[in-house]
Amino acid sequence: MGLQRKALRTTAVGAVSATLIAGSALGLAPTAQAATAIRFVDITGDGGTVLKANVITPAGADGTRRYPLLVMPTSWGLPQVEYLAQAQKLANSGYVVVTYNVRGFWQSGGEIEVAGPRDTADASKVIDWALANTPADARKVGMAGVSYGAGISLLAAAHDKRVKAVAALSGWADLIDSIYSGRTQHVQAAGLLDGASLVTGRQSAEIRQIFDDFYASNLAKEPELVAWGKKRSAETYVDQLNKNGAAVLMANAWGDTVFSPNQYADFYEKLTGPKRLELRPGDHATAEITGLFGLPNDVWTDTERWFDHYLRGEDNGIDREPPVQLESRSTAGYEGYPDWKSVGATRKKIALAGTTTIRANVDSGANGGVVFLSSILDQIARLPPVASIPLLPRRWAAVWQSEKYAGAQQVRGTTKLHTTLTPTKESGTLVAYLYDVGPLGLGKLVSNAPYTFHGQTPGKPFDVDLELFSTAYDVPAGHRLALVVDTVDPLYIEHNPTGAQLTFSSPATDPSYVSIPLREQ
Repeated sequence: MGLQRKALRTTAVGAVSATLIAGSALGLAPTAQAATAIRFVDITGDGGTVLKANVITPAGADGTRRYPLLVMPTSWGLPQVEYLAQAQKLANSGYVVVTYNVRGFWQSGGEIEVAGPRDTADASKVIDWALANTPADARKVGMAGVSYGAGISLLAAAHDKRVKAVAALSGWADLIDSIYSGRTQHVQAAGLLDGASLVTGRQSAEIRQIFDDFYASNLAKEPELVAWGKKRSAETYVDQLNKNGAAVLMANAWGDTVFSPNQYADFYEKLTGPKRLELRPGDHATAEITGLFGLPNDVWTDTERWFDHYLRGEDNGIDREPPVQLESRSTAGYEGYPDWKSVGATRKKIALAGTTTIRANVDSGANGGVVFLSSILDQIARLPPVASIPLLPRRWAAVWQSEKYAGAQQVRGTTKLHTTLTPTKESGTLVAYLYDVGPLGLGKLVSNAPYTFHGQTPGKPFDVDLELFSTAYDVPAGHRLALVVDTVDPLYIEHNPTGAQLTFSSPATDPSYVSIPLREQ
């Protein structure tokens, strides 16, 4: 594990460095010719911690009028110049924009809290400062951010009723369901975050211990880990957020390997105020990245439209559009739905008949790819991870396939697996994959998800219900869908003791199946 963590951190260093170089080169370019005023300031955050910030005000602001305020916390590991291109555009449209480097990163003081109470308090302190030191309107306050900034923005809106609108882009609402879904550590995602924070910030003793316990699979620490994550999840405070009534825009990518779309969609359904959910192809923050460079970008266009309507009162129609907007990984263009439960409202089951036993501890060749790289390839070139389904070794992989479909199948939403599992050990991990299988047997990954169990009685069957990561994918006519289950995937930490075996069965009284969500034709 030590070598794996070192490799992940090295990868993170390279990724962060490349992003910063590109951001500095491209993100600053539009601001050099700007007419608006940009100031670099120090803001006193919670407990006296100094936060480095940028303030951008509309051209000609002379103190005679007030402007809507947008506060933008930075992403994990990125400096305060991250949003300059978008902040410039927003200021040119009539907003006061304050972007700040979150505590613990770069030149801001303090230690990394991972969206803890001090981070939430910092956001309120930044709002206080902006209202006292800029021509900002206290009645029209919004927050926006990508990734870490998105999570902090949602938490701030739940704790500070002055926040009237939020754009949370590639963020999380449930931190535990993001990096510990199916009770399984998402080790590549955690390693990337860990490595980036070691390069660009100062970890607190608490977060260092959390990472170490996470990697070590310390079950004794599991309740503590879950409690730590729930404190940092907007879902914990959804009632307060609903009471405050902020208008919430949430955007994410289907292939986000850090914060899966499932937890965002679940949270969206619990919101009762004005809301909008957008899901597109890509990986973590890749859908927003061109906008950070000042290039045309759908996510940032809708973000500005959202604030224009809910902070400036513009009748731009965004409130009358279907609030759930999806773009398929297979075809260009958006589909609108009235709510999340209407996505994939039609379901088709594939029976998982018979009894199949697989051995653990070996990667069968079916896997979810590599963090960032695989979903970026899918986004840009429509090349998801692939596997030859006929050649998967049945010793280590269980395989079930549908019939050939006469017409195209538009998978939309969350695929659900139900099966009966009998283990030979009390603990174990399985990973389920849904593939689109062409005539030659080559399978393109549609979705996947891990599942870990502990404390089971060896030889005693139990039910497994697992939701795969939500997606939008079109299966061509003449293709099949295949469900593959194995026990090892580089994306996740596996908990299979040496020599473990897993047996899947389908009792007559409780048949096993995979339920595929389909768009109504």
